[in-house]
Amino acid sequence: MAEYLTQYADPRLANVIAALVHCGLLLAVAVGAAAFFNWLERKVSARTQDRLGPTRVGGRFGWLQSLADGIKLLAKEDVIPAGADSPLFRLAPYVSFSAAFCAYIALPFADGWVARHLNVAVLFILAVAGLEVFGVILAGYASGSKWSLFGAMREAAQVVSYKIPLALCVVVPVMIAGTMDLVAIGNMQRGWLTNWFLFHDPFTFVTFLVFLTCVVAGVNRSSFDLAEAESELAAGFLSEYSGFRWALFFMAERASMVAVSGLAAILFLGGWNGPLPVATWLHLVPESGLLAGWLGNLLGAGNFLFKCLVGVVFMMWLRWTLPRLRIDQVMTTCLKYCVPLAAAMLLGAMLWTYALPGGLLPGGRPIGEVPEGSAAVAASERGGR
Repeated sequence: MAEYLTQYADPRLANVIAALVHCGLLLAVAVGAAAFFNWLERKVSARTQDRLGPTRVGGRFGWLQSLADGIKLLAKEDVIPAGADSPLFRLAPYVSFSAAFCAYIALPFADGWVARHLNVAVLFILAVAGLEVFGVILAGYASGSKWSLFGAMREAAQVVSYKIPLALCVVVPVMIAGTMDLVAIGNMQRGWLTNWFLFHDPFTFVTFLVFLTCVVAGVNRSSFDLAEAESELAAGFLSEYSGFRWALFFMAERASMVAVSGLAAILFLGGWNGPLPVATWLHLVPESGLLAGWLGNLLGAGNFLFKCLVGVVFMMWLRWTLPRLRIDQVMTTCLKYCVPLAAAMLLGAMLWTYALPGGLLPGGRPIGEVPEGSAAVAASERGGR
């Protein structure tokens, strides 16, 4: 967009306008996802427990339940405890939401449909997504409550520990692709289901399972939600929050769930590419014209969002199926199981990739080969941004 606007305006003004448009679109995605998944989690939990869930607000299926919840939260009194550190208490929710929101900047929704095309997008997302824990720690410390502080310390220990196996899991598809550019990684899996990195080798398949465990713990979802264990710590780091500030933490959690589901989809599940090359069959590729390429990207974005939806529903299903673990069990799962497994899978995938660059199944694409005509090729020719 910035390149297009430079034809009619000053380059600096064009970059500012493009950045504002991108931020507005991504904010709509993050907030819309929070509202939609609030409604969906109520429905998933109800079906799991043989109930109906919301049925009155907005018709038979309760479509307006999230809107009603939002109005209720905005109308609530904003209470700050007398013993709280007021500036930090006010700042903490915005730190958490900003960290979750920034992960969308480098997350591509289709070939070239990304706010900022980065050559190190994987590293950027891992770095900024990990900053959300600072908001939790600030909230726990600034609340002036021992229960909030206990919950924040649990979150700090949990998230920092699970970043180690998570990073090892991410290295596996990055090694197979030979790049940290998420657009390039997604395009390498174009074509048939056999090109998805999930089926590259048995080690990558196991890596995906470890990756799922780590991201569930990283976004503080049950059965790893020890930072807000209401059966032990009232509501953990959220105990003293109400109204809009509580809603910000809630939106940050939902936005993080979508972001990590999208990252998993790109790294392991073909990104915006389906199991069959439908876009190619319909000639919805850039080579067929601008409109055809745009329609192909729209189809890919829908495919990508569907995979994100499946990932978030999977996390919800876990929450309403499995019991909460103790904090010692959470740390044991990380240090005694996830870290050794991730390291072993990294070694196995490295040896397999060296022996069979095309993957386990026939028809695989050699390591590091990006399809012609993709946005990643164009970016690499320009030297990246």
